[in-house]
Amino acid sequence: MATTVKEIVIPAIKIKEVSFKIVGDSPLIMHAWDPKTKEQMLNVMMGNAKTVGREPKDPDREFISSMYWLAGAPTELTEEGFKEAIKSGKARFGFPSRAFKAAAVSAGYRAKVTKDKVSMQGAFHIDSEFVEINGTPRKREDMVRVSGGLPDIRYRGEFPEWSAIILVKYNSGVVSDKQVINLFNLGGFACGIGEDRPEKGGQFGMYHVE
Repeated sequence: MATTVKEIVIPAIKIKEVSFKIVGDSPLIMHAWDPKTKEQMLNVMMGNAKTVGREPKDPDREFISSMYWLAGAPTELTEEGFKEAIKSGKARFGFPSRAFKAAAVSAGYRAKVTKDKVSMQGAFHIDSEFVEINGTPRKREDMVRVSGGLPDIRYRGEFPEWSAIILVKYNSGVVSDKQVINLFNLGGFACGIGEDRPEKGGQFGMYHVE
């Protein structure tokens, strides 16, 4: 008896690119880890220090270290050092690209535009680690609750007005350029990025596609 062999045809992948501008609808609050804090944590984990001592709070250092500097970071983490960095015109800031993608994927799933998150994770990508943020940051002071419910004061960078250009590579066999743009637009409204964003119950870090 002859055996019928069924040929499985896998269509060639068609990768395309789409670039678009997003504009902030609410201030963007930064949340990068302070390198000094990470070093202290690592020392404890490696047994080089028994505890992480609580040093006197340095608002300027905390503010400057909260931002993702792409270039032009001040060598002196002081108010004067920050002002000089901005005045030089060399200061450039970014935000992790994964945050924008996560917002788009999560918003699409929650709105039932996509059937699951996994399929969208592989449907489009942002190649660069950071998306450059256009705008001038300022120092923000917030009262927060840390572990144990203890109050603390945090100083972080905030972009009152901001925008960014995002370049996305997508599999045109799975999504179209319009669908990608709509997902990012939805992500900016429903999820946002940064601290105190809508996805976490806040109202900051919202944006729309222009």
